[in-house]
This record gives sequence, structure tokens and C-alpha cells, in this order.
Amino acid sequence: MKNKKTYVIAIFFLIIVLALLTVAFILGNQIPMNPAGTVGNTAGNLNNSGLFCEYDGKVYFSNSYDNGSLYSMDVNEGSIKKLNNMDAQNILAAGKYLYYFHAAEASGTGISGIGTPKAFNRCNLKGQKTISLTRDIVITAQLVDNHIYYLTNDNDGPAFKKIKIDKTEETKLADYVINPACAVNSVIYYNGTVSNHYLYGLNTTTGVSNEIWHGNIWNPILEGDYVYYMDVAENYRLCRYSLSQNVVEVLTNDRVDCFNVGSGYIYYQKNGDSPSLNFMYTDGTGVQVLAEGNYTNINMTSQYVYFQAFGDDTTTYHAYLGTTGYGSFDNAKTAALEQSSK
Repeated sequence: MKNKKTYVIAIFFLIIVLALLTVAFILGNQIPMNPAGTVGNTAGNLNNSGLFCEYDGKVYFSNSYDNGSLYSMDVNEGSIKKLNNMDAQNILAAGKYLYYFHAAEASGTGISGIGTPKAFNRCNLKGQKTISLTRDIVITAQLVDNHIYYLTNDNDGPAFKKIKIDKTEETKLADYVINPACAVNSVIYYNGTVSNHYLYGLNTTTGVSNEIWHGNIWNPILEGDYVYYMDVAENYRLCRYSLSQNVVEVLTNDRVDCFNVGSGYIYYQKNGDSPSLNFMYTDGTGVQVLAEGNYTNINMTSQYVYFQAFGDDTTTYHAYLGTTGYGSFDNAKTAALEQSSK
């Protein structure tokens, strides 16, 4: 009788232990939700391939000197660390996680990308515990609160979708092009692509999209009261529109290929017979040439602007914001060489 009682007690405690382990496992694998208003990266960076993302005192970036592998560093470019071998684009960050599109199945030399198909991934801030949220080919994506909104192409053409950060609730929202890069306070601001190029706002809480302004715009970036955009009707010149004053200001009459806005500056690629990468204040004053020639992938952090020459995706250049001196991003190159020697 005593042995039977001991056996029952042992089974009881075993059940308790197993229950506690099950609860711990479930809690350990839950994805913490983000607060309302969370956004993964700036619109300007995402419109320029999303190769750099500043978050909580760190910059997460695609190291062009190491086949685009995911790295991190301080905002002053110190303490550069390799996080994983994934060729990362469209980098987003919030909470305890990074999100990015792994663009290459196998590229360059070494082990980067080998055996890892294209996917939009989630990992922790150390680049570990990577899971694929979707195998769709992501053109542009933005994290808004607790969903990834992304543009892709499926068998029927372009598709605008969303998926929750815990890999649930995958939903197709539209069968036409919507660029989700510009998001503020749970609203995605985008230009029309079907019958006009008006400015629209998609309220991600209600799922309702409304017309905001009947402009003729491309790649809107909302900063405070202003929407910065390329003017489609006027040879893609750069303008800004005041939401409160309903006034348009022409910032430059140059044809613009790409641009970024942040920290009081606009960086843009001037098209034409004498192309150059220029910068100016956000009111259009103080225009200066940073680099002669054609450049692309203009990404910004709170301290630096990063860019690449058109046709060269290996060399990354950088300059301190508001200065005319620039050079190659040698710290990233050094870090890549150190990795290759290990």
C-alpha cells in the first residue's frame, strides 16, 4: 500500500513537471507583440533596397564586401559583427527581432547563401533562430505594428499581402502594386498605380484605404507635416506637399532617379548629361554635389549616408551627413576580410 501511494505521488509530480515544461516551452516560443505605431525601417531606406536599418543604438546592414551577409555595428561604425551568412535586403527591426528578405540562393564565394532558398526571414537581434515567414519573392516590405506588409508577384501578377510576425494570418489584400515602405502611426502612405498616382492612406487597424491628395506622385516619404515625392508629371522632379497647408513646394527641377530623407537632409541622384549624387536641406536650400556620376541604394542612418555606384554592388561608399567628403566603407571591408580568414 505504501509503495502504491509513493508511485501515485511520483506520477503526480511527473505530471506537474511535464505541465510546467510544456508551459515554459509554449511561452518560450511565443512571439512578443509590438506596441501600436511600430515601424520597421524608414521609407527612404526601403525605397533604396533597405540595406541599412538603425534600431535601438545599433545599425543592422547588408555587408556588400561579404556577399551581402547580415552584420551589425554601432551608429558610429564601431563594433562591427557578422550575424549570419544570409544575403539580406529590406532589413526591418523591432522588439527582439530582425526581418529581412534573403535574396540569393547561392551567390559569390564561400558559404554565404548556399542551400538557403529565397525567403523573407525573421531572426533574433543576434542573427540566430532564423525562420522563414514566407517564400514569396518580396519586392518591398514594411513592418507595421505586428504585421509584415509586402509587395510580391504571384502566378497572377503583382500582389499586396500581409502576414503576422508569428507567421499566422497570411492574407492577400490587393492584386495590384502597393508600395508599403512609408508607414506612420499604423497608416501606410502610398501612391496609386491603377488609374492615378494620387496619395492614399491605408489604415492598417481598420483595413480601410482613403484618398488623401490628388497629386501625381511617386515614392512618397512622410516627414512631419510634409510628404516628399517625385513629381511624375514634371519629369520626376523632387517636391514636397504640406498636409496642413495644402501647398506644393518644388525642391529641385532636376530629374531624380532615387532619393532619401532624414535628419534634416535630402540625398538624391540627379539624372541628365552630368549626373551626380546631391544633397540639400529638406526645404530645398543648400544644394551640394557629393559625388559625380550615377549612384543608387542611398541609405541613411542618424549619422551617415551610404550609397553604391550604379552597376557595382560590391563597393559601398559612405559620408558623414551634411559633408562633401566621402570614401569607401572600409570598416565593413575589414570586417569581411577578417571573417574570410577565420
